[in-house]
Amino acid sequence: MLDKRMSVEDIVAQLSDGMTIGIGGWATRRKPMALVRAILRSGLKDLTIVSYGGPDVGMLATEGRIRKLVFAFVSLDQYPLDPHFRAARQAGLEVLELDEGMFHLGLRAAAMRVPFLPTRIGIGTDIVRDAAIRMVRSPYDDDDLLVAVPALKLDATLLHVHRSDARGNVLTLSPDPLFDELMARAADKVFVTAEQVVPTAELDMARNARFNLCERSLISGVAEVPFGAHPTSADPDYHIDLKHLKTYVDSAASPEAWSMYRERFVDLPTEDYLAAVGGRSAVSVLPKPVY
Repeated sequence: MLDKRMSVEDIVAQLSDGMTIGIGGWATRRKPMALVRAILRSGLKDLTIVSYGGPDVGMLATEGRIRKLVFAFVSLDQYPLDPHFRAARQAGLEVLELDEGMFHLGLRAAAMRVPFLPTRIGIGTDIVRDAAIRMVRSPYDDDDLLVAVPALKLDATLLHVHRSDARGNVLTLSPDPLFDELMARAADKVFVTAEQVVPTAELDMARNARFNLCERSLISGVAEVPFGAHPTSADPDYHIDLKHLKTYVDSAASPEAWSMYRERFVDLPTEDYLAAVGGRSAVSVLPKPVY
């Protein structure tokens, strides 16, 4: 398909109940939040979410959309633990918690189309006590006992990128590409939101090839959503909105507080969200946070 442009709603319509969905980005960096909010407006449920988690996980968890969470952490960085996730976890949310390195290897195994990858990561920790984790004996002379990290196979992955063309050639301009490439390669389908969808020539792929996550053949659909990662960052285009993250954190104070947050920032058309959070000019000048 030469033209892969879709709306956010078109992308969500490609998803279905019970899917295993990978969400790219990292904590408060380049999360496809426009798609997360669209999922909340849809009837999707019973999802297995695989994520280096941030507010994507918190929002889906507080709405009861997650059947199982596979994660290495769920953090808002300056707010170390997402309070919506905390409440869901304490209420018994089913999880597979992995070390960050094990999570990486699980994605890589799925990307390589192998059932597991062996590692020493996790040995001596309670992580290997989980029934989902197996041990494997090395077939070589060392005879080492290793952790067999299971492949994290995804039905679909959701990513946010900086630039794309209509064919699905994507550029991620952030200082760190994070693990979005593996998220893409581990999935049957990959859907992206892009800050801008531009003519192919404007991508200047000869100069910018290092920013291209993966082949366009892996991309199933592209939606142009300026500031589609807000309130997380899409550096260098814009930074984390700490004031809005505080509003989000405060929405965990009570069911009524979450309902008010949802009404103001979730239950509205995608194109109206930016105005609701202060407009293009306000988000464009957000200061770079200090860690």
